[in-house]
Amino acid sequence: MSNSPSRPGRRAELLAAGAAAVTVVLWASAFVSIRSAGDAYAPGALALGRLLAGALMLGVICLLRREGLPPRSAWRGIAISGVLWFGFYMVALNWGEQQVDAGTAALVVNTGPILIALLGARLLGDPMPPRLLAGMAVSFAGAVTVGLSMSGEGGSSVLGVVLCLLAAIAYAAGVVAQKPALGSASPLQVTTFGCLVGAVLCLPFAGQLVQEAATAPLSATLNMLYLGVFPTALAFTTWAYALSRTTASRMGATTYAAPALVVLMSWLFLGEVPGLLTLVGGVLCLAGVAVSRSRTAARAVTPEAVPEPLPEETGDSAR
Repeated sequence: MSNSPSRPGRRAELLAAGAAAVTVVLWASAFVSIRSAGDAYAPGALALGRLLAGALMLGVICLLRREGLPPRSAWRGIAISGVLWFGFYMVALNWGEQQVDAGTAALVVNTGPILIALLGARLLGDPMPPRLLAGMAVSFAGAVTVGLSMSGEGGSSVLGVVLCLLAAIAYAAGVVAQKPALGSASPLQVTTFGCLVGAVLCLPFAGQLVQEAATAPLSATLNMLYLGVFPTALAFTTWAYALSRTTASRMGATTYAAPALVVLMSWLFLGEVPGLLTLVGGVLCLAGVAVSRSRTAARAVTPEAVPEPLPEETGDSAR
């Protein structure tokens, strides 16, 4: 009987882990698409096109599912995450990647999960168990290794580093703001209306988007649409689903798998053969994620082990 309640919990945990995996894979692919579309579209125009495509896709799904408007209690978190994460983050990241090499951008942006853990502990009361901290330390060491191995001499600017750091701060604050909203609104609602808020924030770039779309090569426009449909509409929804079932800190740690996947995708799609140091960094990133996500499995045994010595008590008090 004691195993039956854990079955649904285990299934929910596996679904959340699967959703997180989908998110990380699609977000990793976004780095490749941003680099491909960034030559034809300015940072603000690319962000607006991506958000409009994502909002359209999400809006259609919401109508088909009859989701309706989120409850009033969720709007504060939706608005903050929409402004910071969907709007400001995307523009800053696009702009930053034009100013620094990919390695430096990945290195600076990967301070985000650490900021999420600190903000989550401070504002949301997220626990910071040793296993999570150890996993994040290993993954961050891997991100540093990947960043250093991919950085080219003279490829960075102070402006680019500042933009990537601001993107990381906006990402962390957006995640922490989004978490309470998921307590009263569905993941689809939180993602859809956060995306709409971000799109509204980027509307000043509409004229630039129209101009550049008229002259951009088809491949760049298709990459922009891909960014909107998959890394935005789908991946942000699977992220919200997983975030609603775990802490912000653990979800942030999961994204450390992205640098390893970016290395693999750059190898497959851009022909950028990684060096030994890059591969070592990627393995460290994945190892750290495995360590940080193993906490639940380790703790799942402990609660079951505590009630076992109770058969000496009378059966009346048993649950």
